Amino acid sequence: MKKLNKILSNSIRALSMDAVQKANSGHPGMPMGMADVSTILFRYFLKFNPKNPSWINRDRFVLSAGHGSMLLYSLLYLTGYKSIKLNDIKNFRQINSICAGHPEYIQNSGIETTTGPLGQGISNAVGFALAEEILKKKIGNDIINHKTYVIAGDGCLMEGISHEAMSLAGHLKLKNLIMLFDNNSISIDGPTTLAVSDNFRKRFESYGWDYIEINGHEENEIFKALKKVQNAKKPTVISCKTKIGYGSPNKSGKASSHGSPLGAGEIELVRKKLGWNYKPFEIPKNILATWRGIGKKGEKTEYKWNKIYKKKKSKINKFFKNDFIKSLINEKKIAVKNDNSIASRKSSESIIGSLVKNNSTLIGGSADLAGSNNTKTNYHEIIKPGNFNGNYIHYGVREHAMCGIMNGLALHSKFIPYGGTFLIFSDYCKPSIRLAAMMKQQIIYVMTHDSIGLGEDGPTHQPIEQLSGLRSIPNLNVFRPADRLETVECWEHALNSSKTPSILSLTRQNLNPIRNKYSTTNKCSLGAYEILRTNKKIKLTILASGSEVNLAVETSHKLAKDKIYSKVISVPCMELFDLQSKRYRGKILNETKLKISIEAGSSACWKKYVGDSGMTFGIDVFGKSAPYKDIYKYFGLTSLNIANKLKKFVKN
Repeated sequence: MKKLNKILSNSIRALSMDAVQKANSGHPGMPMGMADVSTILFRYFLKFNPKNPSWINRDRFVLSAGHGSMLLYSLLYLTGYKSIKLNDIKNFRQINSICAGHPEYIQNSGIETTTGPLGQGISNAVGFALAEEILKKKIGNDIINHKTYVIAGDGCLMEGISHEAMSLAGHLKLKNLIMLFDNNSISIDGPTTLAVSDNFRKRFESYGWDYIEINGHEENEIFKALKKVQNAKKPTVISCKTKIGYGSPNKSGKASSHGSPLGAGEIELVRKKLGWNYKPFEIPKNILATWRGIGKKGEKTEYKWNKIYKKKKSKINKFFKNDFIKSLINEKKIAVKNDNSIASRKSSESIIGSLVKNNSTLIGGSADLAGSNNTKTNYHEIIKPGNFNGNYIHYGVREHAMCGIMNGLALHSKFIPYGGTFLIFSDYCKPSIRLAAMMKQQIIYVMTHDSIGLGEDGPTHQPIEQLSGLRSIPNLNVFRPADRLETVECWEHALNSSKTPSILSLTRQNLNPIRNKYSTTNKCSLGAYEILRTNKKIKLTILASGSEVNLAVETSHKLAKDKIYSKVISVPCMELFDLQSKRYRGKILNETKLKISIEAGSSACWKKYVGDSGMTFGIDVFGKSAPYKDIYKYFGLTSLNIANKLKKFVKN
C-alpha cells in the first residue's frame, strides 16, 4: 500500500515538473514537495465528487500557496474532473488554458478560488469554514457537514493577512478548518531564515489553533494527523516538514526549485531517482485508473447524501430564496416622503434593517466600526464562538482579512456578504477587492466617511485618491449616492449584480434630498442622470457625485440668478454610466461645450467627462483637520466660490 501511494504521489510530481518545463515557467518545487500529503488527503479523507464539482456538501480544498498551481491541476485531472484535460496541463500557463500560472476561480471546475497573492487563500478558507458552520446551524448538520482544507506555505504565513484571518478563526473556534502548512523553509530569495525566526507552534497556539508537526513525506504520520483532525475541537495546523522539489537530486531543498523549471537534464535525473520510467505527461493506465477510482468514491457519498437532501429540499430552497423587492420598495417610499437631511450611512442603515428582516443569506459585518459604518441593526444577531445562528460578524480591526473572508463566504454558496469600514481603509482591502472583481463575486463593501466631509479626523482619515483608485479596478461598481433615495437605488443595483462586487461610498455628514418623486425606475443604474435644469437652453453641464450633488444644485441656482443656465448631472456610478449607449452618454455630455465636475476627491477620473476645455473642482492634495464645513471652504468647495469662478469661465 505504501508503494502504491508513493507511485500516486510521483504521478503528481511528474505532471508538475513536465508542465513547468514545457511552459518554461512556473514553480515545480511546491507540488513535488506536497505530493505525498495531497495523495493521502485525496485518497482517504477528502469528500468530493468530480462529476459534481459544485456539490454543496463537498469538502473545500484551497491552494493558498497558489504558485504551486500544478499540484491542484494534477489532482483535478487525475481524479477525473472534466474541467481539466491532459492537453490543458500540456498548455500550462498558455493563453486561454484553464491551467493558469496561479489558480483562477471557474465555477463548477474544482478550482474553488483565485489565489496567488500569498495569504489570500487562508482568508478565503476561513470564509469557507465560517459559511459551513452558519449553514450547518441554519439548515442542519445532516445536510451540511464538511471541512475546509487549505495548503499554505511559508510565504502565506509571512503575509499580515494570515495573522488577521487565523486570529479570527481561532476566536470563532472553526473546528472544521484544517491548514496543511508546507513547512519547507524555502522562499524565492533562499532559506526562510533570511527573514523569519517565528516559533510557529507558539504563534498558532496563541491564536487558539491546535498544532501538529509531521514529516510530510512519511505516509503513516500524514494519515494519523489527518485522522486526528476529523474530530478536532478547534482549527488545526498540520505542519508538514517537506523538501521542496522532492526527488530532484541537485535542486531538492533549494530555492532553485522554487520559481524556475528544473531543466531537461535534472528532470531525467528525477525520473531515475523516483523510478518513473515514463515519457513526459504519460500516466500509465493502471495508475490513472487508481486515481479515477479515488474520484469515483465521491459519487457514492453524494448519492447517500441526496437521499437526506431530497427530504429537506424545500426547506433549503426557501432559505436561499431572497426577496429584496418588498424591502426596497418600502425604503423608496420612505425616502420620497422624508424631506429631512440625513447622512447616506444612516440611510444605508435603514435599508440594511429592512433587508435583513426578510432575508436569510445577507451576512453583515464591520471591521470594528459597526457604530460608524451603521452596518449593524436591531435585526442582527452576532455570530460568535459556539453560536453560528446569527447574521453579523464582528471582524475586529482586520480590514484585509474581512474582505478575504467575505470572498470565501460568497464563493461557498449563495451568501451575499457585506462588510463595513472607512473608505480610506479601502487601501488595506484592495487586494481582496481586486480578487472579488476578478472572480465576479457579489460582495458589497459599505465604506463610509467618504471624503473630507468627515472633518476633524484629518488627512490620515480623509480619502482623496481612493475613489479614483477603486474606479480603476475592472468589474467593480463604485457607488456614491447623493441622498436617501439614491442610496436605496445603489443598494438595489448591488443586490441585483450577481457577478459584480459593489462599493457603497457613504457620507458622515447629512445630505439634503435631491429627488422626491417615487419611481420604479432605478436611475442610479444609469450611472448618471439629469436632476436639475435651470432653463431649456443651457450653457453649462455640472457633473457631481455624492455629497457634492447638493453643492452642484446650489451652484446651479446661483448661476441662474446671473442668467447663466445649466443642468446638474448626478453621477452615482461612473462604471454604469460608461456602459450606457453612445446616444445616452451623448445626451448627458454633449449638450454643452462647457462642462465641469465637482467631487471632494482626486479630479483625475473626471477628465474623461469634462475634457480639456472643462474644469474640475476637486482635491488633489491631502486633506486638513478641521470641522468639515471649514475644510470645504478652505479647498474652495462652496457654491459661492465655484459660481464666481464659473462666471469668468463661461464669459471666456
